[in-house]
Amino acid sequence: MRKTASQGFTLLELMIVAAIISIVATIALSSYSDSVMRSKRTDARTTLATTATALEKCKATYGVYDSANCNVLAQFPIESPDGNYSIQNTVINPVDFTLTAFPVPGTSQESDTDCTSLILNHLGQQTATGATPDDCW
Repeated sequence: MRKTASQGFTLLELMIVAAIISIVATIALSSYSDSVMRSKRTDARTTLATTATALEKCKATYGVYDSANCNVLAQFPIESPDGNYSIQNTVINPVDFTLTAFPVPGTSQESDTDCTSLILNHLGQQTATGATPDDCW
């Protein structure tokens, strides 16, 4: 009788492959989550720009940003279309405005520590708060 060598993988080899796959999956998931969070900031940037445009239209029409005839003033706080951010008028007076986008509590953006808020003023200056504010815009 001939003995045939058994073929297959040992338990140790399978465990090593499983460990490598889990490490790669962890890195990929983390990278994917960061990309999704960054892409959702577009929701805030777009809403800030749209609101600033409406305020500029008020200024062009009525001569001031805070005219009682401006419909946009009655809408604050403004929720972004995807519901990730709330736009608030942190400063608004006849000659200037500052709009700030804060993550809506309970959304995934609430855990975005890199950009805790995005800020746009009447001069078009874009700033942010958080761990890496230069990467927010």
